[in-house]
Amino acid sequence: MSLFLAISVSVVCSLIALIYAFAKNIWIGKLPIENVKLKKISGYISEGSQAFLNREYVVLIPFALIVALLLTIGNQGTLKLQAFSFLVGALASGLAGYFGMQTATKANSRTACAAQNGLNKALKVAFTGGSVMGMATVGLALLSICLVILFSIFLFGSSFSTLTETIYPLLSGFGLGISSIALFARVGGGIFTKAADVGADLVGKVEAGIPEDDHRNPAVIADNVGDNVGDVAGMGADLFESYGGAIIGCIILGASIGAGNSELGLRFSLLPIILASLGIIASVISTYFVRVKEGSSPQKALNRGTFGAAILTAVLLYPVTKFVLGDYTFTFSYGDKTITAGVWSICLSVLTGLLAGILIGIITEFYTGTEGKPVKEVEKACFTGPATTIISGIGIGMFSTFLPVITVSFALLTSFLLAGFYGIGIAALGMLLTIGIQLSVDAYGPIADNAGGLAVMSEMKSDVRKITDQLDAVGNTTAAIGNGFAIGSAALTAIILISAFAQMVEIEVFNIINAHVMAGLFIGGTIPFLFSALSMQAVGISAGAMIEEVRKQFREKPGILEDKETPDYRSCVDIATQTALKKMLIPGVLAIISPVLVGFLGGFEMLVGLLIGATLTGVLLAIFMANSGGAWDNAKKRIESSEIGKGTDIHKAAVIGDTVGDPFKDTAGPALNTLIKLMAIIALVIAPILKIYWG
Repeated sequence: MSLFLAISVSVVCSLIALIYAFAKNIWIGKLPIENVKLKKISGYISEGSQAFLNREYVVLIPFALIVALLLTIGNQGTLKLQAFSFLVGALASGLAGYFGMQTATKANSRTACAAQNGLNKALKVAFTGGSVMGMATVGLALLSICLVILFSIFLFGSSFSTLTETIYPLLSGFGLGISSIALFARVGGGIFTKAADVGADLVGKVEAGIPEDDHRNPAVIADNVGDNVGDVAGMGADLFESYGGAIIGCIILGASIGAGNSELGLRFSLLPIILASLGIIASVISTYFVRVKEGSSPQKALNRGTFGAAILTAVLLYPVTKFVLGDYTFTFSYGDKTITAGVWSICLSVLTGLLAGILIGIITEFYTGTEGKPVKEVEKACFTGPATTIISGIGIGMFSTFLPVITVSFALLTSFLLAGFYGIGIAALGMLLTIGIQLSVDAYGPIADNAGGLAVMSEMKSDVRKITDQLDAVGNTTAAIGNGFAIGSAALTAIILISAFAQMVEIEVFNIINAHVMAGLFIGGTIPFLFSALSMQAVGISAGAMIEEVRKQFREKPGILEDKETPDYRSCVDIATQTALKKMLIPGVLAIISPVLVGFLGGFEMLVGLLIGATLTGVLLAIFMANSGGAWDNAKKRIESSEIGKGTDIHKAAVIGDTVGDPFKDTAGPALNTLIKLMAIIALVIAPILKIYWG
């Protein structure tokens, strides 16, 4: 397969995804909003979301320019162009989050309107809004990678030796751009959303005894804004980075296969972008499988789309791989054995990743789903108070780490035995091939959540709220499953990036009991805990300020609770915005500077130890936090939908558990996925500089 044919196919497929996203965005925008109050309140949410994103980007633009300047100064020759690819990656990631959030803020009010006409119409609007985020993410990611490759070809030619010397370093710079933006978007958005959520719940539900999303609560608009900036834009940037990082890692590993055989290296380097193109087409087609009948489960409809994309990809996998690779094979060593890998080995590696992703989703659904035994155990613990609620949720989160890690380990070993480190990379990409539909399902959740809040605030009929509650309960599970995919793919992606770094600095074997390696392991192991502590403390500080503001308004304006005065929503949005933008910087700097310092002070082996230590503890901590938070959230949902009712001590215990879990599952936990990949990609970017520094 020629280079230009592969690039042309990939560009066309990425444009199909973007055209789909553009068309669906227009369709959503044309849906009428007849309820004047609903339109007014949704305007507040849209305005707040846009204001936060604009201010976040104002903070990130100088950061991006400084990093680009450092890359220009620190590199030599053509490597200086990493600064350009870094800026392309940062811009593409920012655009994906921007477009997705714009549509989400349109779709929330229209989902509430559609719920007046039944479950299927409401699901269609909410899922369509999510699909704009999904398809914009995969379309922009693949298109921008292709543009970086074409830029390099235009400047330096298309010979394989030129590709390995220019394109692959440029792609690592691109990876740094998307990882940096993803981390700040995840941390900043996560701090905002959970500060508002915790503040609104504790003062509104627990202290004042008013319902969730009640328009009398001054923090309620900030809470809904947070759903968009954290769970839509933040998650989009996170999975944009996972998807792009997996493609880049596979391309770089494919190039290493081709040492001495340019045609072989070219084919294995091109395969990842062709497989990504296949996944995009399968995802677009499978969006039309998401339909639900009145009275049936929205979860089944969403699963039909997810599994449909996976089946389509699996069916077309072999002919597409055979077309790209032909009869080419490569060999690698495992102990004293030499193993040959070809088309079947690659296909089985992809299927291993797909299977692992599905299994992680099923495991996550078991631990966090409303009908699962773990969530029922947390619900039961609520009857004996907040302490047992929190103990139960923490225990379930710890239990939940075992099976996903076994699944990731299975995928890791199987794919390595099939095709070496390239097989691991392809398995990671396989887990993310249908990320277009997976992210569509994930972004659907906050849209449904916002729709429910808007239905309450605009005082729509109770039947509407019942439908939005159905959609929202499913959204909690889809968010947890999305986190599961993100964590699993992060583990495999980090491993292939570490492998690519080791190959670049020519480390084939390193001694784990070497003092430098062990020191790196310990330092790396503690970084995720320090990072999580900073994120959690930021949520606590911001939530505290939010609580004080809401109490102050209730105290100084008693007419708010009597529905005679209007709350000051903007002050709560400002508190969450200012705290998030200030507090996101230190965790981000920690992630960026730790591999740089260890690389220059401790050397290659200590840096590899750092990356492995951070990956190990980061994955475990992320699974624990995501599933504990999901279990607490859905236990609260079960109690709120039962005969126990709201305002009881049992309900208050559930709310307290949920507020503890909020920063677990939506701030610190998800950001750890980005942390471990960002540290690995930074090591890859600075590898040429380290080689010069250490001689």
